[in-house]
Amino acid sequence: MIELLVGPISALLSKVIPDADKRAEMANEIATLAERQAHEQILHQIEVNKVEAAHKSLFVAGARPAIMWICGLGLGYNVLIHPILDIWFTMPSVNDELLYPTLMGMLGLGAMRSVEKAKGVAREK
Repeated sequence: MIELLVGPISALLSKVIPDADKRAEMANEIATLAERQAHEQILHQIEVNKVEAAHKSLFVAGARPAIMWICGLGLGYNVLIHPILDIWFTMPSVNDELLYPTLMGMLGLGAMRSVEKAKGVAREK
């Protein structure tokens, strides 16, 4: 996404600033600034996620486990239940366009957590 913004700005710089070295320096500065801004947004989202996960309300902190359970149930239905019931009944399958990417993302986060625990850098709560 950053490249989509930096490319047109760099093209404008070539029209406004005749010196190639100065133009390259400004384009680099703009790219660095854009990357820094994107990185800060990610860090702020991580902080929000930490606060949500530590919340005492089930409706706030329970969202991630609920999504994992829904994905697990959808996968179980698609792989185990649907093929068996489809022998006798015409049953619809779960649309897996969103199911599998979400499930794989959640499993990836779980694997990262396991690596953190193995290295001893995971927090307890």
